[in-house]
Amino acid sequence: MTPPRLMLLDSASLYFRAFFGVPDDRDDPSTTPTNAVRGFLDFIATLVREHQPTHLIACWDNDWRPAFRVEAIPSYKTHRVAEGAVVEEEVPDALAPQVPIIEDALAALGITRLGADGFEADDAIGTLFARHKGSMPIDVVTGDRDLFQLVDDAAQVRVLYTARGGVRNPDLVDQAFLAEKYGVSSGEQYADMAVLRGDTSDGLPGVAGIGEKTAAKLITTYGSLAALREAIDSGDPAIKGAQRRNLEAGSAYLDVGPLVVRVAHDAPVPEEDGALPTEIADLARMSFLASEYGLTSPINRVIDALGLGGE
Repeated sequence: MTPPRLMLLDSASLYFRAFFGVPDDRDDPSTTPTNAVRGFLDFIATLVREHQPTHLIACWDNDWRPAFRVEAIPSYKTHRVAEGAVVEEEVPDALAPQVPIIEDALAALGITRLGADGFEADDAIGTLFARHKGSMPIDVVTGDRDLFQLVDDAAQVRVLYTARGGVRNPDLVDQAFLAEKYGVSSGEQYADMAVLRGDTSDGLPGVAGIGEKTAAKLITTYGSLAALREAIDSGDPAIKGAQRRNLEAGSAYLDVGPLVVRVAHDAPVPEEDGALPTEIADLARMSFLASEYGLTSPINRVIDALGLGGE
C-alpha cells in the first residue's frame, strides 16, 4: 500500500505556467483556447506519477488580493490590477476563458478543489498545511517563493518549486535548501527574512538598504524578526549606523509586513481530506469536455496516472 502523502497545488501558479509554456496551436482563432487546460492536466498527471500522493487538493484563489493585506500595505499587488479596474487581476484574454474549463475538468475527474472567500490560494495551502501537518508528509507545488515559509523537515513538509525546472524537474525545497540558498534555517526564518527583504513583484517595499543577504544575516543572528526588533528597541550596540537608522525608519512597515507575507493558517477552508478519486466523478461531463475542447489525451493521461481506467 502506498504510504499517505498530501499534495497541495498552487493552482493559479500552475495554470499561468501552463498558459505561457504550452503552445496555443488552434487552427481556428475563433475557437476557445485550451493550452492552459492541457498543460495543467498534464502537470497533474506528471505530479501524481512522479510523487505518488494519496491525497491531492487544487488550492484556489477565491480572492487574489485580499482586503486584509491591502489594508495593511495598500501597494500590495497594485501592479497586477487590470488597467481601469479597481480589484480585477490582469489576466491574459486567452487565459480567462480557460479557468472555468479547468474547474469543470477537476470536478468531472473528482479531484478536490478548495479555497476560501476573502483569501488567496496561499492561505488555503497554509490552512491545509496547519490542518494536516504531522498526519502525513505534505508536498506544496508552486512557482512562488512565498510558500517556502511552510517548509518543515520535522513535519515532512517540503515545496516542489517549479519556477526553474518546471513540474518535471522541480527544486525540492527543504531546510537544507533554504540554508544553502538563502542562509536561513527554517521556513519560519524564511518568512521573517522575506518581510525584511520585501518583494517588488508583490508591491512589498521591505526595509530600505536591507537586501536578501543582510536580511538573512540579521534573522539568523537574532533568531527571528521579533527578537531583532526587540534588540533594536533595547539599543543593541551591534545594530548601528545606517542599518539602525533604516530599521528604525522601517518600523511602521515591520508592524504590518508579517500580516501580508505570512500565509493564513486558519482560513475558512472546507473540511475535505482530498483523497484521490477512486472513480470518475462525472463521466458525462468529462466526455463533454474531452469532445468539446479536444481534451481527450490530457484527460486520459490524468485518468491513467490516477489508475481510474480509461474511457
